[in-house]
Amino acid sequence: MTPHLNILPGDLTHPAVLALLHEHLSSMADHSPAESIHALQVDELAAPQISFWCAWDGAHLAGCGALKALDSGHGEIKTMRTAAAYLRQGVAAQLLQHIIAEATRRGYRRLSLETGSAAAFKPAQQLYRKFGFDTCGPFADYTLDPFSVFMSRTLDGER
Repeated sequence: MTPHLNILPGDLTHPAVLALLHEHLSSMADHSPAESIHALQVDELAAPQISFWCAWDGAHLAGCGALKALDSGHGEIKTMRTAAAYLRQGVAAQLLQHIIAEATRRGYRRLSLETGSAAAFKPAQQLYRKFGFDTCGPFADYTLDPFSVFMSRTLDGER
């Protein structure tokens, strides 16, 4: 059953948030070589061009996600992570809907992301495809990397 989540701006000092972000970074290191990890560090999430949200199920942190402004019409999804206790309960979908809605509200025409190519990232890739993201080439400062999958979608209903 999908929990009703309260999605709020993330508090980068909250112990549960810090623990989830540490888990996120550790997991990236388990599945990709260091030079292919593009996950943001905690201090990077505080940058002005990044909006960071946490999904709460009451007092329990269910997940997090971020939106990075690349330019006035292009945003990037970053730091999508679901807490282990909430996997496969629709948390990532709710966060992704929130981020897409915010990107649309800001007038972005394109929303992109980078995720891993290892088997552990297949569920994330499937979720993004379900929300209209298609595989694309590198964007922003990314370069081709066998450990990365790049995905993008337009926000005007076309793909």
